[in-house]
Amino acid sequence: MKKPTVMFIILIIACVLQGITHKPASAQESFYKGKQIRIIVGLSTGGGYDRAARLLARHIGKYIPGNPDVLVQNMPGAGSVTSANYVWGVAKPDGLTLLAPHNNFYLSQLSGQKEVQFDLVKFQWIGSLENDDMMMFGRADATFKSVGDIIKAKEAPKCGSTGVGSSDYVMSKILEETIGAKVTHVTGYPGSSEIAIALERGEVACMGLTISTYFGREPFLTWYKNNFVKFLAQSGRKRDARVADAPTIYELMDEYKTPATKRRVAEAMLQGGEWARPLMAPPGTPADRVKILRAAHEKFSKDADLLGEAKKLRIDVTPLRGEQLQAMSKKVMTQPPEVIEQIKKLFVH
Repeated sequence: MKKPTVMFIILIIACVLQGITHKPASAQESFYKGKQIRIIVGLSTGGGYDRAARLLARHIGKYIPGNPDVLVQNMPGAGSVTSANYVWGVAKPDGLTLLAPHNNFYLSQLSGQKEVQFDLVKFQWIGSLENDDMMMFGRADATFKSVGDIIKAKEAPKCGSTGVGSSDYVMSKILEETIGAKVTHVTGYPGSSEIAIALERGEVACMGLTISTYFGREPFLTWYKNNFVKFLAQSGRKRDARVADAPTIYELMDEYKTPATKRRVAEAMLQGGEWARPLMAPPGTPADRVKILRAAHEKFSKDADLLGEAKKLRIDVTPLRGEQLQAMSKKVMTQPPEVIEQIKKLFVH
């Protein structure tokens, strides 16, 4: 029997190495094949976050090895704290359960809310779909027509809210802290759809939303046509042309000469606009699955079918990568003690 040649041995080693190289991909495909991924949305059905999550669910599966089904489950409560606690402490960290919370839910942790059981920076950030600013508005027939009127009002207007971290809560708290505009929060609504009904009924006089949500669905599109509401303030550094009459928080801080420390508080509370519609996995999710999910999110956000559907739904796709978001979350959660103390005071309710 002939001894194997050197070339033959080299070929055998090369084949073995090639098999090892390809093993992780095939292993992940076999893991996801026939499985279902759940996206837990921290707000009620029909709202902007729910619509964005369902859009994602319809398209991202084809970019995940094994093409798993992707389902959406709504778990509203406490401005997405309920859903975040669930994904953090109950869901298995196996890459099959993902969180789609309100973008401001981190403020519940930053403000020291006792209900919070999660640590923002330890979530595995997958990506975000939009970069979106918030705004606050009130019924056009309300006694106040501007933020200045709210400052002067003898009785603070009632503003509907899903809870700490929601757009209306954050916007109004920033305005209170920086320029002295106070509102009375009526909390506990599951989502923006329920607050909108309350506004129409006159149960509350004001609310807040991200700008893209307002201009993306009913009843807000009809409200806009009928001049049902008056835009009061917006969170971006520059005015969004769609709500051009509403001053930015930065303009208002300049006008009312807000001190430097309070400005830093406002900037920390506005960070959520940078990662609108985030998606994340629980800590402990295997690194290779996090990598696959991040790659899928990046590819999905460039998908032609996705972009076409997003345009019809009036969803602006301006994605950020998971690695970027991971770094941003660490930065926003590292605030000077005086800023954290001020935020804690604002979120006492």
